[in-house]
Amino acid sequence: MVGWLKALCYGAGGMAVVGLAALVALQERLVYVPVLPGIARAYPITPDRLRLIYEDVWLRAADGVRLHSWYGESDGYPSQKGIINDAQAALDHLVQRKDIDTSRIVVFGRSLGGAVGAVLAKNNPGKVSALILENTFTSILDMAGIMLPFLRWFIGGSSSKGPKLLNCVVRSPWSTLDIIAEVKQPIIFLSGLQDELVPPSHMRLLYEKAFEHNKNCRFVDFPNGMHMDTWNSGGDRYWRTIQLFLDQYAPEVQSCNTSCKSEIANDDEAEE
Repeated sequence: MVGWLKALCYGAGGMAVVGLAALVALQERLVYVPVLPGIARAYPITPDRLRLIYEDVWLRAADGVRLHSWYGESDGYPSQKGIINDAQAALDHLVQRKDIDTSRIVVFGRSLGGAVGAVLAKNNPGKVSALILENTFTSILDMAGIMLPFLRWFIGGSSSKGPKLLNCVVRSPWSTLDIIAEVKQPIIFLSGLQDELVPPSHMRLLYEKAFEHNKNCRFVDFPNGMHMDTWNSGGDRYWRTIQLFLDQYAPEVQSCNTSCKSEIANDDEAEE
């Protein structure tokens, strides 16, 4: 019996060591997936394919990294600090343009993009009018415990009740639950209830945390939405929800009245 218990303890300890080693060595590869297996790094499809006029833009971030506005051409390597710099460079580029209405800049972020968007909105209250989050996690710390369940008691975000002994080894924590409380702009949370990657409860926690500090927040769920297809499975209701949010908080004519808000509420009631 004693020998069996020792073997169990050694096995559990071995798994923890292997998990910790993988977390330390491979965490960037687990968090940032620039290329799906079997797909080339360069992304040849441009808006021209849809007969849309577009501009090929190159930017330079504050850390000196050269960025391309399309997929796969930028220099550098992904990190939390670097991606925050990249997003800021993109926003700064938009703000200095003369051919757009800079008072109507709205940030949209899905999944990891939502974590980036939350930081960008928090850091730029005078440049970002509103924030749209879709299927975003509370933190990478919380997601680590989901992806590697045996680490759940040793790693976690601010909502976790574990000892969080391994949080210090995570280089990209993306603690969205903490950041969202500091976002002052209007926020809409779009949650796919069939999300197979990020538990839908994360979106609800983000909304509740934001609403404690910011009453211009709204939560909309889509029963058939998965992690990457909520925009498609949500159908017309998905697009109408976003359009009404934009009409209220980033209208083309700066005089949207309370009818925008009431129309959003009526639209939800009609769907229930």
